[in-house]
Amino acid sequence: MEKHNRTVIITGGASGIGKSLAFHYGQKKYNVVLGDIEEPALESTVNELRADGINALGVTTDVSDLNSVQSLSDASNAAFGPPTVVCLNAGVGAGGEIGQIPMSDWEWVLSVNLWGVIHGLSVFLPTLQKQDVGHIVITSSIAGHLSYPRMGPYNASKHAVLTIAETLYFELAEAQSNVGISVLCPGLVRTQILNSERNRPETLMETPIAVSDKEQETREAIVREIYDQALDPSIVAELVYDAVEAKNFYIFTDDSFVDALRQRHHNIENAQNPNLRANLIEEHLND
Repeated sequence: MEKHNRTVIITGGASGIGKSLAFHYGQKKYNVVLGDIEEPALESTVNELRADGINALGVTTDVSDLNSVQSLSDASNAAFGPPTVVCLNAGVGAGGEIGQIPMSDWEWVLSVNLWGVIHGLSVFLPTLQKQDVGHIVITSSIAGHLSYPRMGPYNASKHAVLTIAETLYFELAEAQSNVGISVLCPGLVRTQILNSERNRPETLMETPIAVSDKEQETREAIVREIYDQALDPSIVAELVYDAVEAKNFYIFTDDSFVDALRQRHHNIENAQNPNLRANLIEEHLND
């Protein structure tokens, strides 16, 4: 394959936002390297990219495993050389009432959403700093700014990677580094995060909690609403590309949560108890 001068590495690249990032960067003549744990989807996406004339490489990657992330880096370097842009995007979701969430849910969500980012930075940041060029995009969430009920593990992971990104921003600025950092904070996007269980390790599986038919119907109706209203990931990919080019740090995907963010900041500034006007879905649908 012809080698271009620029390479993007994307974890969680086989579907959703990651897949859209792959196509957007590929169309901008980047080499595209995808890391994903879901092998069939990874192979399919790589084939689609190549059919579009994009230089693409897929590497089966478990971001919760440092050695697996290192293997992704090694394969990318062997094929295309050092990366230009690294998108630490892999993520899963699980939730429930804090007092009822099993330890396996906490372990799974944090191992992917938090440790996946930590591993990615450990592997890729030194390379970018050594060449003093490049950009890292960390996928947080609007849930990294707001603490919605029944989303404890997810909220915790996204708050954590947000502050990691902000800390790195200040450190790079102090070092007068040419390496850039951005944090993506999407609202509701049409991805497969609601089906995250498909990639859950067997060792971290839990026996499903029995729910009534009515409860199940309610949940399914909420899911349908989400998918009817959610943003197309291709729009998010364009926003990310433009933000990286402009070296913007915060990347928000819509203005549905502006009032909630302002309320949170107001409460903090005035030492008031936290409050939310709606849950995550209502916040988006009622905007």
